[in-house]
Amino acid sequence: MNKTLLVTGGASGIGAETARRAATRGYKVAINYRSRDAQAKAIVADIVAKGGQAIALPGDMAHETDIVRIFEETERALGPITHLVNSAGISTGPGRVDAYDAAALANLFAVNVIGLMLCCREAAKRMSTRNGGKGGAIVNVSSMAATLGGRLGSSAYAASKGAVDAFTKGFAREAASEGIRVNSIRPGMVLSEMTERRLQDAAFRAHIETSIPMRRVGQSHEIAEAILWLLSDEASFITGAMLDAAGGGYII
Repeated sequence: MNKTLLVTGGASGIGAETARRAATRGYKVAINYRSRDAQAKAIVADIVAKGGQAIALPGDMAHETDIVRIFEETERALGPITHLVNSAGISTGPGRVDAYDAAALANLFAVNVIGLMLCCREAAKRMSTRNGGKGGAIVNVSSMAATLGGRLGSSAYAASKGAVDAFTKGFAREAASEGIRVNSIRPGMVLSEMTERRLQDAAFRAHIETSIPMRRVGQSHEIAEAILWLLSDEASFITGAMLDAAGGGYII
C-alpha cells in the first residue's frame, strides 16, 4: 500500500521527528511549515538523500486557503493522502486570565483548533469511503495540559487542547464506519524548539522535572514513535483514543 503522510508543523520538534521516522518506514512525506523554510528543506533533503520521497510546503494553519492548497499540492506531488498528523500549534506564552489579549486568543484558537479541524475536513473529503476514498489514519497532537487546565498561566493553551480532544472523539465516531481512524496524543513537557528556551533555566527545569513521575522531560523522538504506532495498522482497532505520553503525567 502506498502511504502518503502530511505533517503540519513538520519542520521542528515532534512534527519533524515524526516526518523523519515516517520516511524510514516507507511513507512519502509532505512537511508543512509556516516560517522555518530552511529547516523544512533540510529535512526533505535528508529524506531524499536516504532514498525517500518528501516535499516541503509552506502554509499558515490560521488561513483556510493555505490549508486547502497544502492538501492539493501534497496529492499532486505524492498521490492520495492516507495519513495525517496535525502537529502545528502555538502558545501565547504564560499569562493569567486577567491579562488575556483578544487578538492573541483568536490566533491561538485559529491555529490550534480551527486550523486542525479544517485539516481534518480536507482529510475526510479524501479518505472517507463515503466520499470514494480508501480510508486513512489521523493523529492530532494535543497536550497533557488539556487534562488539568495546564500549568499555572497556561489556561488558554490548555483550553485549545481540550477542544482538540473533544473534537477528536466526535470526529472519530463520525468517521469510524468510513475507514478513518482518528486519535490524539497528549505529550507532557517535551524538549523542543517551543520549550528549549524555558528549559535552559536550570531552576525551571528542575521544578518541572520534580512534577513528573519519571523525573525528566520527554524527547521528541519518544512522542514521534507513539504517533507512528497510532498511524500504523498495529493500532487498527483504536480510534477516538487519547494517548498520554507524559512520563506519568503530573504530581500535584
